[in-house]
Amino acid sequence: MSYTLYFSPDSANLVIRMVLEELCVDYDEEEVARKRSERSAAFFALNPRGLLPILVDHETGSSVFETGAILLYLADKHCDLAPEPRALQARAACLRWLFMLSNTLHADLAITFYSERYVSRLEEGRRVRAAATQRVIDHLELLNRHIEETAAECFLSSGLSICDFYLGCCVRWAQLYPAEGAAVTSTNIMSFSSLARLLRRLEQRPSVQRALEKEGIRGSAFVKPVSPLPPRVPDDVGTVS
Repeated sequence: MSYTLYFSPDSANLVIRMVLEELCVDYDEEEVARKRSERSAAFFALNPRGLLPILVDHETGSSVFETGAILLYLADKHCDLAPEPRALQARAACLRWLFMLSNTLHADLAITFYSERYVSRLEEGRRVRAAATQRVIDHLELLNRHIEETAAECFLSSGLSICDFYLGCCVRWAQLYPAEGAAVTSTNIMSFSSLARLLRRLEQRPSVQRALEKEGIRGSAFVKPVSPLPPRVPDDVGTVS
Protein backbone atom coordinates (compact mmCIF):
# COMPACT_ATOMS: atom_id res chain seq x y z
CA MET A 1 0.00 0.00 0.00
CA SER A 2 1.18 3.53 -0.79
CA TYR A 3 -0.28 5.08 2.37
CA THR A 4 -1.54 4.26 5.84
CA LEU A 5 -4.40 6.38 7.15
CA TYR A 6 -4.75 6.50 10.93
CA PHE A 7 -8.39 7.00 11.71
CA SER A 8 -11.27 7.00 14.15
CA PRO A 9 -14.78 7.01 12.65
CA ASP A 10 -16.13 10.44 11.65
CA SER A 11 -13.04 12.26 12.82
CA ALA A 12 -11.12 14.70 10.63
CA ASN A 13 -9.58 11.69 8.90
CA LEU A 14 -12.88 11.39 6.98
CA VAL A 15 -11.81 14.31 4.77
CA ILE A 16 -8.54 12.55 3.95
CA ARG A 17 -10.29 9.25 3.22
CA MET A 18 -12.64 10.95 0.76
CA VAL A 19 -9.71 12.51 -1.07
CA LEU A 20 -7.78 9.22 -1.15
CA GLU A 21 -10.85 7.57 -2.65
CA GLU A 22 -11.29 10.38 -5.17
CA LEU A 23 -7.63 10.03 -6.22
CA CYS A 24 -8.06 6.23 -6.51
CA VAL A 25 -4.78 5.53 -4.72
CA ASP A 26 -3.95 2.47 -2.64
CA TYR A 27 -4.01 2.84 1.11
CA ASP A 28 -4.56 0.79 4.20
CA GLU A 29 -5.87 1.96 7.54
CA GLU A 30 -5.12 1.75 11.23
CA GLU A 31 -7.94 2.46 13.65
CA VAL A 32 -6.95 4.51 16.68
CA ALA A 33 -8.66 4.77 20.09
CA ARG A 34 -10.80 7.89 20.36
CA LYS A 35 -9.33 8.91 23.72
CA ARG A 36 -5.82 10.33 23.61
CA SER A 37 -5.04 8.63 26.91
CA GLU A 38 -5.53 5.25 25.19
CA ARG A 39 -3.27 6.00 22.21
CA SER A 40 0.12 4.32 21.97
CA ALA A 41 3.62 5.76 22.20
CA ALA A 42 4.13 4.67 18.57
CA PHE A 43 1.19 6.82 17.55
CA PHE A 44 2.57 9.85 19.42
CA ALA A 45 5.85 9.31 17.58
CA LEU A 46 3.98 9.99 14.33
CA ASN A 47 2.33 13.15 15.69
CA PRO A 48 3.67 14.65 18.93
CA ARG A 49 0.21 16.15 19.63
CA GLY A 50 -1.32 12.70 19.46
CA LEU A 51 -4.18 13.84 17.24
CA LEU A 52 -5.84 12.64 14.05
CA PRO A 53 -5.60 12.62 11.13
CA ILE A 54 -2.20 11.16 10.29
CA LEU A 55 -1.15 9.89 6.88
CA VAL A 56 2.04 7.89 6.41
CA ASP A 57 3.45 7.90 2.88
CA HIS A 58 5.36 4.64 2.49
CA GLU A 59 7.01 5.78 -0.72
CA THR A 60 8.79 8.68 0.97
CA GLY A 61 8.68 7.63 4.62
CA SER A 62 6.90 10.88 5.47
CA SER A 63 4.39 11.15 8.29
CA VAL A 64 2.02 14.05 7.62
CA PHE A 65 -0.43 15.50 10.12
CA GLU A 66 -2.85 18.45 10.22
CA THR A 67 -5.82 18.10 7.88
CA GLY A 68 -4.98 20.99 5.56
CA ALA A 69 -1.34 19.90 5.27
CA ILE A 70 -2.29 16.33 4.33
CA LEU A 71 -4.79 17.55 1.75
CA LEU A 72 -2.26 19.83 0.07
CA TYR A 73 0.42 17.11 0.23
CA LEU A 74 -1.84 14.64 -1.58
CA ALA A 75 -3.00 17.18 -4.16
CA ASP A 76 0.55 18.21 -5.02
CA LYS A 77 1.94 14.68 -5.07
CA HIS A 78 -0.81 13.41 -7.38
CA CYS A 79 -1.19 16.63 -9.39
CA ASP A 80 -4.93 16.64 -8.85
CA LEU A 81 -7.62 18.40 -6.77
CA ALA A 82 -5.64 21.66 -6.48
CA PRO A 83 -4.34 24.10 -9.08
CA GLU A 84 -0.62 23.73 -9.73
CA PRO A 85 1.67 26.39 -8.19
CA ARG A 86 2.40 27.98 -11.57
CA ALA A 87 -1.30 28.81 -12.01
CA LEU A 88 -0.89 31.69 -9.60
CA GLN A 89 -4.41 33.12 -9.45
CA ALA A 90 -6.16 29.76 -9.19
CA ARG A 91 -3.60 28.52 -6.71
CA ALA A 92 -4.04 31.64 -4.57
CA ALA A 93 -7.80 31.07 -4.45
CA CYS A 94 -7.29 27.45 -3.40
CA LEU A 95 -4.82 28.36 -0.67
CA ARG A 96 -6.82 31.18 0.84
CA TRP A 97 -9.98 29.09 1.07
CA LEU A 98 -8.13 25.97 2.25
CA PHE A 99 -6.57 27.93 5.09
CA MET A 100 -9.87 29.62 5.90
CA LEU A 101 -11.48 26.19 6.24
CA SER A 102 -8.60 24.84 8.31
CA ASN A 103 -7.60 27.79 10.47
CA THR A 104 -10.98 29.50 10.86
CA LEU A 105 -14.03 27.31 10.29
CA HIS A 106 -12.58 24.02 11.57
CA ALA A 107 -10.88 25.80 14.48
CA ASP A 108 -14.13 27.45 15.58
CA LEU A 109 -15.98 24.16 15.20
CA ALA A 110 -13.46 22.58 17.57
CA ILE A 111 -14.34 25.19 20.18
CA THR A 112 -18.03 24.32 19.86
CA PHE A 113 -17.18 20.62 20.19
CA TYR A 114 -14.92 20.96 23.19
CA SER A 115 -15.73 24.29 24.83
CA GLU A 116 -15.09 22.85 28.30
CA ARG A 117 -11.40 22.56 27.42
CA TYR A 118 -11.06 26.33 27.06
CA VAL A 119 -12.50 27.39 30.41
CA SER A 120 -12.25 26.73 34.12
CA ARG A 121 -15.97 26.96 34.96
CA LEU A 122 -18.98 25.34 33.31
CA GLU A 123 -20.95 28.56 32.87
CA GLU A 124 -18.00 30.09 31.03
CA GLY A 125 -18.00 27.13 28.67
CA ARG A 126 -21.58 27.84 27.66
CA ARG A 127 -20.71 31.44 26.78
CA VAL A 128 -17.65 30.35 24.82
CA ARG A 129 -19.70 27.79 22.90
CA ALA A 130 -22.40 30.35 22.10
CA ALA A 131 -19.85 32.81 20.75
CA ALA A 132 -18.09 30.15 18.67
CA THR A 133 -21.44 28.92 17.34
CA GLN A 134 -22.28 32.39 16.05
CA ARG A 135 -18.87 32.56 14.40
CA VAL A 136 -19.54 29.24 12.65
CA ILE A 137 -22.86 30.56 11.32
CA ASP A 138 -21.13 33.71 10.08
CA HIS A 139 -18.53 31.59 8.28
CA LEU A 140 -21.24 29.51 6.59
CA GLU A 141 -22.95 32.70 5.41
CA LEU A 142 -19.66 33.85 3.88
CA LEU A 143 -19.08 30.48 2.18
CA ASN A 144 -22.63 30.42 0.84
CA ARG A 145 -22.19 33.92 -0.57
CA HIS A 146 -18.93 32.90 -2.25
CA ILE A 147 -20.66 29.96 -3.95
CA GLU A 148 -23.50 32.22 -5.12
CA GLU A 149 -21.07 34.73 -6.57
CA THR A 150 -18.95 32.22 -8.48
CA ALA A 151 -21.99 30.23 -9.71
CA ALA A 152 -19.61 27.30 -10.30
CA GLU A 153 -20.39 23.60 -9.98
CA CYS A 154 -17.62 23.25 -7.39
CA PHE A 155 -16.42 25.46 -4.58
CA LEU A 156 -13.49 26.77 -6.63
CA SER A 157 -14.18 28.05 -10.13
CA SER A 158 -11.12 26.04 -11.28
CA GLY A 159 -12.98 22.78 -10.58
CA LEU A 160 -13.29 20.02 -7.99
CA SER A 161 -10.69 20.42 -5.28
CA ILE A 162 -9.63 19.43 -1.79
CA CYS A 163 -11.64 22.43 -0.58
CA ASP A 164 -14.92 20.77 -1.59
CA PHE A 165 -14.29 17.71 0.57
CA TYR A 166 -13.05 19.73 3.53
CA LEU A 167 -16.04 22.07 3.35
CA GLY A 168 -18.45 19.14 3.15
CA CYS A 169 -17.05 17.49 6.27
CA CYS A 170 -17.00 20.74 8.25
CA VAL A 171 -20.68 21.30 7.43
CA ARG A 172 -21.39 17.70 8.41
CA TRP A 173 -19.76 18.08 11.81
CA ALA A 174 -21.41 21.46 12.42
CA GLN A 175 -24.78 19.66 12.34
CA LEU A 176 -23.76 16.66 14.47
CA TYR A 177 -21.42 17.72 17.24
CA PRO A 178 -21.69 18.26 20.10
CA ALA A 179 -24.75 16.03 20.41
CA GLU A 180 -26.26 18.25 23.11
CA GLY A 181 -26.26 21.38 20.93
CA ALA A 182 -24.65 21.36 17.49
CA ALA A 183 -23.79 24.67 15.85
CA VAL A 184 -26.47 24.36 13.17
CA THR A 185 -29.30 22.00 12.22
CA SER A 186 -30.16 20.38 8.91
CA THR A 187 -32.97 22.94 8.60
CA ASN A 188 -30.47 25.77 9.05
CA ILE A 189 -28.22 24.30 6.37
CA MET A 190 -31.07 24.37 3.85
CA SER A 191 -31.28 28.14 4.35
CA PHE A 192 -27.77 28.33 2.84
CA SER A 193 -29.24 27.30 -0.49
CA SER A 194 -26.13 27.54 -2.70
CA LEU A 195 -24.03 25.69 -0.15
CA ALA A 196 -26.69 22.97 0.21
CA ARG A 197 -26.90 22.47 -3.56
CA LEU A 198 -23.15 22.09 -3.86
CA LEU A 199 -23.02 19.60 -1.00
CA ARG A 200 -25.91 17.53 -2.35
CA ARG A 201 -23.95 17.09 -5.59
CA LEU A 202 -20.76 16.29 -3.73
CA GLU A 203 -22.26 13.62 -1.50
CA GLN A 204 -23.38 11.64 -4.56
CA ARG A 205 -19.81 11.15 -5.77
CA PRO A 206 -18.70 7.51 -5.68
CA SER A 207 -15.58 8.47 -3.73
CA VAL A 208 -17.68 9.99 -0.95
CA GLN A 209 -19.96 6.97 -0.84
CA ARG A 210 -17.00 4.58 -0.62
CA ALA A 211 -15.45 6.60 2.20
CA LEU A 212 -18.69 6.63 4.17
CA GLU A 213 -19.12 2.88 3.78
CA LYS A 214 -15.59 2.21 5.02
CA GLU A 215 -16.24 4.24 8.17
CA GLY A 216 -19.65 2.72 8.83
CA ILE A 217 -21.52 5.97 8.16
CA ARG A 218 -25.02 5.65 6.75
CA GLY A 219 -27.28 8.17 5.08
CA SER A 220 -26.48 11.63 3.82
CA ALA A 221 -22.88 12.73 4.14
CA PHE A 222 -23.35 16.48 4.34
CA VAL A 223 -26.92 17.78 4.12
CA LYS A 224 -28.85 15.62 6.61
CA PRO A 225 -26.12 13.64 8.31
CA VAL A 226 -26.49 10.98 10.97
CA SER A 227 -23.71 10.36 13.47
CA PRO A 228 -22.26 6.84 13.71
CA LEU A 229 -20.98 7.61 17.22
CA PRO A 230 -22.49 7.42 20.70
CA PRO A 231 -22.97 10.82 22.40
CA ARG A 232 -19.69 12.21 23.68
CA VAL A 233 -19.29 12.61 27.44
CA PRO A 234 -17.65 16.02 27.96
CA ASP A 235 -14.24 16.19 29.56
CA ASP A 236 -13.93 17.58 33.05
CA VAL A 237 -14.12 21.36 32.86
CA GLY A 238 -10.74 22.94 32.32
CA THR A 239 -8.91 19.75 31.34
CA VAL A 240 -7.43 18.70 28.05
CA SER A 241 -7.58 15.03 27.07
